Amino acid sequence: MKAAIVGCGLIGGSMAIDLRKAGWLTHCIGVDKNAKHLSSALAYKWIDETSDLENAVRQSDVILLAVPVKAIKTMLPGILGLVNDEQVVIDLGSTKHHICTAVKDHPRRKQFVAAHPIAGTENTGPSAAFSGLYTGKINIICDRRDTGLHAIDIAASMFRALQMKTIFMESEAHDRHIAYVSHLSHISSFMLGQTVLDIEQDERSIFNMAGSGFQSTVRLAMSSPEMWTPIFEANQQHVSRALGEYISHLQHFKKCLDEGDTQGMQEMMIKANEIRRVLKGN
Repeated sequence: MKAAIVGCGLIGGSMAIDLRKAGWLTHCIGVDKNAKHLSSALAYKWIDETSDLENAVRQSDVILLAVPVKAIKTMLPGILGLVNDEQVVIDLGSTKHHICTAVKDHPRRKQFVAAHPIAGTENTGPSAAFSGLYTGKINIICDRRDTGLHAIDIAASMFRALQMKTIFMESEAHDRHIAYVSHLSHISSFMLGQTVLDIEQDERSIFNMAGSGFQSTVRLAMSSPEMWTPIFEANQQHVSRALGEYISHLQHFKKCLDEGDTQGMQEMMIKANEIRRVLKGN
């Protein structure tokens, strides 16, 4: 399979590495507006050549879009305008409804697969790519009814090669749920990091006192703002609702703390402990 990867960073690079290992990908064309990223991807040998977007699309069986979601929405209609009946375009963004809506009536809509492989780290760029990022993770394909069987089959085989489990959802439901389980956690981490930096001016004290709990909680604050700002913008309605509910819980906990209501605080934490059961699938 010959593929073009648009966006030569953590997501696209990690995918190329393991698709090559699996034998699914035989030739890879890199497309990126950052020339240094292309040079690095060539040096790491997970792309074979570089090209501009139009030529890469015309030469490829599969086009993988691993760029920020705002860029995906902008470029997708034009890319679909270049493909033939056999080519497949797969986007890997973490918001879906605005992207699907942008091409809902496109004559080549059946060539497009709206996918969200749920995997990542706080690191960015070609040097962040590694083998195993996707192994054992969940992949979501949205608005399946709008995609042709050929495109679904190609995408399904690709995600199987990555050893991912694929489930199907409507794009609107995907964005609503992902606001709680992913986007809210990133906002919490960003704002926790900002709060600590604002309050604790002595950075040495932060370094000395930061335990594993703090480090794991604030890890996401090291993620790329350039990537996450468009995500929050695209999913504004659902993120705002999730954030509002989160703030309400924080305010209630603060009220219990200020009033010395230890039972109230404990009851909230006991209820929160139920997340263990949910995450274990019990």
